[in-house]
Amino acid sequence: MIEQEYKGTLYSEFGKSTDPPLIMIHGLGLNKDIWQWQIPALKDKYRVISYDLYGHGQSATPTDAPSLSMFSRQLSNLMTFCNIDHATLIGFSLGGMIARRFAQDEPERTEKLIILHSPHHRSPQAQAAILERVEQARKYGSKATVEAALKRWFTSDFIITNPKIIDLVRDWVIANKTDVYYKIYGVLAEGVDEIVKPDPAISCPTLVVTGDQDFGNGPEMSYAIGAEISGSKVHILKGLRHMALAENPRAVNDLIIDFLEI
Repeated sequence: MIEQEYKGTLYSEFGKSTDPPLIMIHGLGLNKDIWQWQIPALKDKYRVISYDLYGHGQSATPTDAPSLSMFSRQLSNLMTFCNIDHATLIGFSLGGMIARRFAQDEPERTEKLIILHSPHHRSPQAQAAILERVEQARKYGSKATVEAALKRWFTSDFIITNPKIIDLVRDWVIANKTDVYYKIYGVLAEGVDEIVKPDPAISCPTLVVTGDQDFGNGPEMSYAIGAEISGSKVHILKGLRHMALAENPRAVNDLIIDFLEI
């Protein structure tokens, strides 16, 4: 594993530089270490790059107002620095939104997309609820929303039997800076409009995955995303919530590997 920094972006690289590139984009409030359950299954066949989004982990605080376009530019600059002309993108939650934004901005550089637990248009009630959480985060920081988030992200049984993982994820979230976190939370809440009904249309091979118990990014959203991408595949994981990639890595990894090998 190689860890480097480029113009405020901290990233890690695994595997051989000659293997097909695979770039992993984490979700809101997390960091590149969220992929620790996927990278071991991928690094022997792919050049895997994971990185901290601006305002997360050890990457720099964004100097521009956070937006999907800003995060798309961060990804583009990182790819250029790493001499990657095109890559498969795996995006989780907010990361899936960034991957779709990038696929519209730079379709020629997007080989395949894997979109995990990512939103489409919300109901009015769901939109009001997420905007309320953004306001809580603005006033009180990520500590105000993290406990409810953990209950949405993991099944009850997993929370009880895996306290170390729950503590790890909690620590990642509460490490975020209050004056930055809520602004990026706003991108998750309100950035969907610029990636639904994509124009230009996304045409690369795409896999869309969520859990049947992912209350914020459920099956109806994944089917809606898939319906807007010609030839995409949608898979619904049974008995899993938002953080399936940590709760049942094998189920997620098997889907990823099968799709990559098509």
